[in-house]
Amino acid sequence: MRLITFAHQGEQRVGAWFDQDRKVLDLARAHALAAGTAAQELASMQALIEAGEQGLDKARRALQACPHEAVLATADVDLLAPVPVPIQMRDCVAFEQHIRQAKQASARMRLRNHPYADEEFARLKASGALDVPQVWYERPIYYKQNRFSVIGSGRDVQWPPYANVLDYELEFGIFLGKTGRNIPRERARDYIFGYTVLNDVSARDTQAAEQVGGMGPAKGKDFDTGNVLGPCIVTADELTDPYALRMTARVDGEVWSEGNSGTMHHKFEDIIAYISQSETLHAGEFIGSGTVGNGCGFELGRYPQPGSVVELTVESIGTVRNRYVRA
Repeated sequence: MRLITFAHQGEQRVGAWFDQDRKVLDLARAHALAAGTAAQELASMQALIEAGEQGLDKARRALQACPHEAVLATADVDLLAPVPVPIQMRDCVAFEQHIRQAKQASARMRLRNHPYADEEFARLKASGALDVPQVWYERPIYYKQNRFSVIGSGRDVQWPPYANVLDYELEFGIFLGKTGRNIPRERARDYIFGYTVLNDVSARDTQAAEQVGGMGPAKGKDFDTGNVLGPCIVTADELTDPYALRMTARVDGEVWSEGNSGTMHHKFEDIIAYISQSETLHAGEFIGSGTVGNGCGFELGRYPQPGSVVELTVESIGTVRNRYVRA
């Protein structure tokens, strides 16, 4: 199923897309019409995720019945992030090409005012300072995102006034469908509820300044509207191979970035197994893949401008489309 959260007539609802995403079924209303009773499992996306197979079974039966009174045109609803306020968010750095190129781009940015920038860059590269650190190959590195800064496709990204350079990051991610601890890799895929697209919006000049302090990211990524999720959650049973998906970024209609999810060095199974060591992971938590290689302006040396429309597409999942707006 392709599950969405939407607002209609002042209420937040959970729906299932069909008819090539042109129509949406209000799942709670459809269940009530077909079964004659309310289903708490369909009251919100978080409730549906926590309900596990029981919730998904009710959603499938509602979609199969599909009473016309519960059908709405997608154009008539207000699309929200699939989970508007996730209970937890983490983002990884799972693509080798991105971390390699980002380290070099970061050095270039730090040296932009250096009188011998090219020579200093060459020295850093020759010294190995710009190599991917060995620890990255040994374990999936991640950080925790601001779960309160999530928006969906179609919303404006508000450009923070302290930043001059605002970027996109082409990613996808998972929502966990079960709670667990010390999850073995061979069972980790069973914990994936579904997949969605992520734009990890980044204030690059601020991020570069903060990284010198050896911590972060902080205000380089933590600002309202900084995490775009959507447009839907594709349930795990619908996406048989999440590691063979084309990934594309367009800025003002022009293709800037192209990649493939198959180039992930650390797969989601590795990530779940690693993060869950001595730590309970809960149904509804979000984990991002990190940026695909060439998947951001930082790697390309070009950036969206105020007013730019950024569209990130992951094959079989969908597109998030947002305008970058400076107040």
